[in-house]
Amino acid sequence: MIIRDMQPGDLHRVYEINQENIPAVGEESLDRLGQLREYSSIALVIESDEQVVGFCIVLPHSTPYQSPNYLYFCERYTDLIYLDRVAITAEYQGRGWGAQLYRVVEERSTASWFALEVNVVPPNEGSIRFHQRQGFKELSQEETRPGKIVSMMVKAL
Repeated sequence: MIIRDMQPGDLHRVYEINQENIPAVGEESLDRLGQLREYSSIALVIESDEQVVGFCIVLPHSTPYQSPNYLYFCERYTDLIYLDRVAITAEYQGRGWGAQLYRVVEERSTASWFALEVNVVPPNEGSIRFHQRQGFKELSQEETRPGKIVSMMVKAL
């Protein structure tokens, strides 16, 4: 397993992994994922057997991104990184690679806060437990659209 910087040539595979992991991550177009990569301060992929099997896209404060969840954190913290999305293909989940990916993000960041949200409705209990184990604390729960509630979480770095 290798964790490396995401390259433009990785975007098609990143898109496939993103789509495979809906609703744990939001649906996004290939073009929009490319735009998020451009906005990112950290964009990584996990590679196994020369194939991309996971990824994360992390944004700094003050990008043009208009996601309500991102803006929620930017209004409260000026020195943050925001995990917009992370996903690992089903075959490679449960191997501890997500925790390793987060360690690399934290090592590369100079921000004071690591922010993200996790679905509460529809429930993503495994992700909530994972993030609690990683040291994230819930600030609030927010309804982001009808029928969707997320836990807004942060971790001091």
